Amino acid sequence: MKKTAFYEVHKSLGAKLVDFAGYEMPVQYSSMIQEHKAVRESVGLFDVSHMGEVFVEGEKALDFVQHITVNNAAKLVDGQVQYSAMCYEDGGIVDDLLVYKISDNKFMLVVNASNKDKDFAWMQKNNKFDVELRDESDDYSLLAVQGPNSQKVLQEVCDKELDLGYYYFFNAKVAGVDAIVSRTGYTGELGFEIYFKGGVKAAEAIWYALVESGADLNITPCGLGSRDSLRLEMGMCLYGNDIDQTTNTIEAGLKWITKLKKGDFIGREALVKVNEQGITRKLVGMVADKKAFPRHGYEIHADGKKIGDVTSGTVSPILEKPIAMGYVLAEYAEPGKNVNIMIRGKEVQVEVIKLPFIKK
Repeated sequence: MKKTAFYEVHKSLGAKLVDFAGYEMPVQYSSMIQEHKAVRESVGLFDVSHMGEVFVEGEKALDFVQHITVNNAAKLVDGQVQYSAMCYEDGGIVDDLLVYKISDNKFMLVVNASNKDKDFAWMQKNNKFDVELRDESDDYSLLAVQGPNSQKVLQEVCDKELDLGYYYFFNAKVAGVDAIVSRTGYTGELGFEIYFKGGVKAAEAIWYALVESGADLNITPCGLGSRDSLRLEMGMCLYGNDIDQTTNTIEAGLKWITKLKKGDFIGREALVKVNEQGITRKLVGMVADKKAFPRHGYEIHADGKKIGDVTSGTVSPILEKPIAMGYVLAEYAEPGKNVNIMIRGKEVQVEVIKLPFIKK
C-alpha cells in the first residue's frame, strides 16, 4: 500500500489505518462522531493526499477541458475552481472532479483517488487537442482544513490575506511552504484545501503549524469516516456509491453542472436525449425517525414492490436520525413521499426529502 507524507503523523496519533484506493489512510483517530462534530462546530484537519492532480497545458487546454467535462469551463476566470464531471459517450459518469483554471493555457484537474489511473487513461485517449497531460498525483500532498474556524486557524500560518471567495484559489506560502490554497472542501462548512510538494518535511511543517495555530480552538485530526458522514449530510455525491458509469448526471441531481448548450462534449448526445425524454429514476435524500442504520445496497420498497436502492447511508451525528441517499423510480422522488428501506429483513419507513439534509 502507498503511504502519504502524513503517514508518520497518523501513526503517532494512534489513527486507525485502512486500505483506501491503494493508500494506507486514517479512517478515524478518536471517534467518527467526535471528529464530525468538531468540523461542524470548530475546525478539523483531513489528509486527502490520495486524491489525483492532473495538469493540462497547451494552446488548446480550454478546448480539451470543454470536450471532456460537462460543465462550462469557458466561464472560469484565472484563479477560479469549478465542480464538474466527465462522462462516457452513453452519459455514464467516468468521474466527478474539480477544474482549477490557472490560465487560458493551463488547468489542474483534481480527480477521485480510486479513479486516478482510469481517469488519466481516459484523458489521454481523448486528447485530440495535442495538449500536454501530466499526472502529478504522486508529487502533491493535499490537506483540508474545514470548519467555521478554519480561516482563523489557516490565516495564522498563511502569508496572504485569506479573502478568497467560495471556489477560488491562489498561490501562497503556508508555514513557509509554497502551496496552492483553495476555498473548497467536501464538508459543507467554510474550509480550505492546501496543495503542496515537498514530501514529509513540508507535510509535517504545515500539519504541526496548523495544530499549534488551532490549539485554542480544539483543532481535531479527522479521518475518512467523518469525511463521509459530513459530505452525506450535505447531500454530496461519492463516486462508487452515488454515481458511477451506470448513472448519468441528470438523474444524479447534477443537472446544474451539465451545460447542454455549451457546445459538443463527450456524452452530450446521450444526456440531451435523457433531458428530453425525462428521467426514469432519481437520486433522493431520505430521513427516518425510527432507530436504524441504512447502508449502501439496501433495497427501497413502496406499494409492495422494489423501487430502488440505497447508495449511501448513516446516522447523522447532527440530526441524530438515520439518513440515506438512493435512486428511486421518478414517481416516488417527490419530497414528502413515504417509502421503506429494507433493513435486516424489516421495512423501515423513511420520508423523501430535498437535499441537503442540513441547510447551510
